[in-house]
Amino acid sequence: MATITDVAALAGVSTATVSRAFNGKSTVDPLLAERVFAAAGELDYRPNGLARNLRKQVTTVLALIVSDVENPFFTSVARGMEDTAQTAGYSVVLCNSDDSADKERRYLEVALQERMAGVVISPTGPVDGVRMLRERRVPVVAVDRPVPGDVGGTVDEVLVDSRSAAREATEHLIAQGYERIGCVTGPAGVATADERLDGYRDALTAAGRPAAPQHEWHADYRPAGARDTTRVLLDGPDRPDALLVANSAMAIGVLEAMNERGLRPGRDLGLIAFDDAPWTRAVDPPLSVVAQPAYDIGSEAARLLLTRIAAPDGPAASTLFEAHLVTRGSSQRG
Repeated sequence: MATITDVAALAGVSTATVSRAFNGKSTVDPLLAERVFAAAGELDYRPNGLARNLRKQVTTVLALIVSDVENPFFTSVARGMEDTAQTAGYSVVLCNSDDSADKERRYLEVALQERMAGVVISPTGPVDGVRMLRERRVPVVAVDRPVPGDVGGTVDEVLVDSRSAAREATEHLIAQGYERIGCVTGPAGVATADERLDGYRDALTAAGRPAAPQHEWHADYRPAGARDTTRVLLDGPDRPDALLVANSAMAIGVLEAMNERGLRPGRDLGLIAFDDAPWTRAVDPPLSVVAQPAYDIGSEAARLLLTRIAAPDGPAASTLFEAHLVTRGSSQRG
């Protein structure tokens, strides 16, 4: 079993530095803290959580607050965060906000009451809750969506370049010969939904295609909303021949609406959705997707949070991941 001495030797620091890093002391340089956590993970070192709690008067529990726990994207984010957090002796509590500002705030209040060591959050939009954490000096990292308003830019964040990925996906549909390409995105005002719509528009503009507002639709990030929206699109007078869909949960609703009308992906309606959920490879034809590195996003969020716990006063850090297009049968004409 690894000891604190082993961690110190592998990280190239003193045992005192290892102890300060795991106890969240602000005197530890963030780069040294990162080396300590990496060494602890490699050695599978587990600090004595009970003793540390007694010294710090806070728990070794982190909160992860996501907008939809049923979305496989957030499941992978949670797994990545948990695996990284556990190497440093922390546990993760998963909370589902349902994109409700009230639920989100209640969870944040619980995090404060229970003296949780830090919070990773996919914000619903209002900044009041995150501001409350900042005022109480609780470490916080925004994931998937940036924190808006005056708090934005002062909080660590882990994001994905959704706009570029949506543009690449739309360019692929254009190259396949689709003429009336639509976009079914999430709620207006949600950063990821707006960015994916903007990327779709970027591709059409670059191809010299005029804007088509009748082909742009907002729905909630769930199957039912996307199904109802797609029914309207497919029954309208200017039915699109391809769709970019903002996440895999919405794609289920789109496929249900298509199935009701006997439409086949690729042949009758080109289809690309964000997120490479396991089921997307099992449908016929397999679904083309924009794959996001969800596990890595969660792992990086945990790493930033642990670094922030160790060094609360450092400048805000931001990590931007790339997503990539995976083409399969649903976007191929034939």
